[in-house]
Amino acid sequence: MTIKPIKALISRRSLTGLMALALVTPAGGALAAPMTLRGTVLFRERIALPRTATVEVRLLDVSLADAPAKTIAETRLPARRNPIRYALRFDRAQIEPRRTYALQARITDGERLLFINTTRHTVFAGGRNSTTIRVEHVAREQAEAPRPATPVGRWLAEDIRGGGVIDRLQSVLELAADGKVSGTGGCNRMSGSAKLSGPQISFGPLASTRMACTLAAMNQESKFFAALESARSWRIDRQDKLVLLDAGGTPIMRLARM
Repeated sequence: MTIKPIKALISRRSLTGLMALALVTPAGGALAAPMTLRGTVLFRERIALPRTATVEVRLLDVSLADAPAKTIAETRLPARRNPIRYALRFDRAQIEPRRTYALQARITDGERLLFINTTRHTVFAGGRNSTTIRVEHVAREQAEAPRPATPVGRWLAEDIRGGGVIDRLQSVLELAADGKVSGTGGCNRMSGSAKLSGPQISFGPLASTRMACTLAAMNQESKFFAALESARSWRIDRQDKLVLLDAGGTPIMRLARM
């Protein structure tokens, strides 16, 4: 009796199948657990949306107040009727019990924001998930009454020296017509004054409270205050953003009107 080697008993087809299985099986044997959140986005206004409008819905990890939100899943689809149905697909393993998650929805037409939810819509908080997201209408400025170009107003920092800013941490500049300055760096309130002369601007010494916050918040606040003190001129860009520039004409901070 002749005994054939075991390896000879494995056909080429079987070997190919085993190799394919090894390629699709995750390391450690962990398999994905797909999950879908279905819901609707709605608004109360009885208006027709532009044919080119789209709705974007995202599931976010918002656990850290001093760090950018992490996107778990997102979808974008045409906003053709109210309410708008959506479905978010993701891996159940991405949801951790001790973290905080929220849904965010916005309706846009190109670069123009039409609707957005203004309150946190928390999910996976222990109860039944509410996936109906109500969005609020964003008022549009009248074309026949353009806003005058001026740095006077209330502004939210969107970028500082090209490094961006932390989501949900608001560094706010409030500038009155008489030059009075107030606002917050994101942790501490500030006060002071500024001199305005045409496109020229300079901020005097700024006083602030002395509260202690997280390291990330304090770092952004320090950069915000430093940028104000370095500002020597201003301009309003095409997106109605306030841009502060240093003595060399380099943009050092961009702020959005609040």
